[in-house]
Amino acid sequence: MRIRSWLLGISVSFVAVGAWAHHGWSSYDAGKLVKIEAPLADVRYRNPHAEVGVDYQGARWNVILAPISRMESRGLPASALPAGKVVTIEGYPRTDGVHELRAERITVDGKTVELR
Repeated sequence: MRIRSWLLGISVSFVAVGAWAHHGWSSYDAGKLVKIEAPLADVRYRNPHAEVGVDYQGARWNVILAPISRMESRGLPASALPAGKVVTIEGYPRTDGVHELRAERITVDGKTVELR
């Protein structure tokens, strides 16, 4: 019984750490909105969040979008985001200087999609 309690405690700890890491939005500066208009350098349309790469200020930035189910339900399927497509992305940069942005919205072909 003691081993089961210990294993349950360890399992719950791993789940809690995984949830915190997945939703760790506190590492982004919500007071600094960045707007980027650029062609998509690369696209990773996958779970848990779609991601794109764009070149901005001399560096490749990784942009975290929304879960694909949310993007599709809001009218943004994978086919709308081919590499080379020029998009406008608004979001918040990481506070630690890593070239990464948490996107709030993306505009593709004149259509703006709210991601959060």
